[in-house]
Formats: sequence, structure tokens, C-alpha cells
Amino acid sequence: MKPEHEKPITKTNPLPTRRDMLATLVGVGVAQAGLGAVIKENPPLDFPVAPVAREVVIEWNAHIFSPDLKRFPFHPKAVYKPDATKYPADPLGTYLKRLDDEKIDKAVIVHPEPYGDDHSLILDCLSRQPNRLRGTSLFYPKDPEAPRKLAALVKKNPRMVATRFHAHRGKENYLDTFADADVRALWKQAVDLDQIIELHIGPNYAQQAGQAIKAFPGCKVLIDHLAEPHMGTGVEFADVLELARFPNVYMKLSGIGHFAKDEPFYESALPFTSRVIREFGPDRVVWGSGSPSIVDKHMAGYSETDRANVKGGNIRKLLNWNS
Repeated sequence: MKPEHEKPITKTNPLPTRRDMLATLVGVGVAQAGLGAVIKENPPLDFPVAPVAREVVIEWNAHIFSPDLKRFPFHPKAVYKPDATKYPADPLGTYLKRLDDEKIDKAVIVHPEPYGDDHSLILDCLSRQPNRLRGTSLFYPKDPEAPRKLAALVKKNPRMVATRFHAHRGKENYLDTFADADVRALWKQAVDLDQIIELHIGPNYAQQAGQAIKAFPGCKVLIDHLAEPHMGTGVEFADVLELARFPNVYMKLSGIGHFAKDEPFYESALPFTSRVIREFGPDRVVWGSGSPSIVDKHMAGYSETDRANVKGGNIRKLLNWNS
């Protein structure tokens, strides 16, 4: 009779699996140690294990408005002027309470259009919460002084981390082409200052935006509100998906309520958001508005790590926001 190791491999004598071999080795080790045949699957550890740190949750979306129009007046060129009386006396305090209630650690607040290129209110907010908040700016791209103004603003408060460009159907107040020389000058200044280019665009501007992105290799771009898909056609939205080919372009999972009405999670939009998330990937998607739980609903098939990155980790890395 042949020794065990010389027996041919057949259906009745199959090649040992990795699990079989491991079991044999464990058995030998136990026998040699004289410990008997009982092995605990999860033996208690004799040293403390540090808990895994939770990834920070960061919101990038909110506008702060003040009822104090004497201190924070609306801009003469404002494209719209909301009713200031409806806002709380301390709008920042109200917003911070919401962050606490939603368990949101930090936030990038977005400078609202009614204030134009006057950033007094957002600078006030950043001065009150320098560790918890970052801010975005807004300028009139066709203003030849806009690049200089952006540089002065960032020098005044380095917690300003992005500048926002608006362009979609019905909103050509700021620009109507990304090929404009003044628009490109402001874009270049933002890149030179290491600012994020925040694009609030509709699908019809995606192709133009792609040409600007290509003109400034390495620029970091964040597309707002899924590129407002309801403001364009399916053919135009194909150009939005094409922007995923640029490694430094991120998509914001926000503004779903602009086209879906089944709040709070807008699950009717799942077929659409799933497609966009798949195109950009979980490392280049950023959550923005609503509850962070939206991420769990729209990325149910992704890992906990992926969802945590979308809720805040990707922004933290993008901004190098470690403190």
C-alpha cells in the first residue's frame, strides 16, 4: 500500500484544500502542545485593542444668510434677493446646531449669490468657527479684477478653499462660455492659489468645462449637484460622465431634491445616482446636502469605508483638512 503522500489524486482521493492543510497543521500543533482536541475559534486577546477612529463627516453645501442687511447687505448685482426677515438672528448658531443634530463634524459653507463678490458674512462665520468651517468664494468671472480679488481674499483668510463658477440654462449672468479670456484668467488664478474649482453647471456646459479642465492640468474640480441633470438632455449628460476621465474631477452627491421629490432619501433617483457614482468611483464622490444617511441609501452596495469616504473622507483628503 502506497504511503499517503504518494497516493494519486482522484475523485475519491482529491488534492487537499487549503482549509484541509490548515486544519492538519493546527491539529499537529495542538497535539504537540498537549492541549487536547478542543480549540477556541476566537481566543480572548491578552492585550487591549484600540478602537478604529471614525472618519469625519463633512458637509459641503450650506448657504448662510443674515437678517442684518445693514451689516451684510445684498449685492447691487445680486441675481436674486431672498426675504431676509425669515432668517434667524444668529444664522450660524442655528446652522451649527443642525450639524450637531445630524452628527456632522465639519462643513464647507458656500458663499451665496445674493452677496455677490462681497464675502463679509462668510468671513465672519469662518472667524467664529476657524476649526470647524471652511468656505467657498464667488466672483464675477468677466470682471478683470476678479483674479486680484480672489488672491486678496485667500490671503486674508486661507480657510477659503474654493471658488464657484455658475453656468447653466437660464443662468448666464456670470458667464456664457468657459473659453472667455477673463473666465480663464480667474480659473488660472484659482489653480495657482490651490483653490478647488467648484462648478455649478448644467449638462450643456460640461463639454466646455472639460476643455477648461484640459487647459489646466492638475486643477482640482468639484461638480455641484450632480450637474443639475434636469437642466439638460441625456445626450448632454453623457458629456458630464466624460468628465470622470480627469483624475482630479469630483462629483457632489447633492441637489437630488432638485429633480426627485420623494424626500428624505430620494430613492426614486437610485438608478441615476448609481450610474453616476459608478462612473466617478467612491474615491471621487463627495456628499453635500440633506442627511449623511443619503449616502447609505444610494451606496448600499459599497463598503463601509467607501461610504465613510463619500461622507467626509474624500473632502478631508482633497483639502488636506486634518486638524
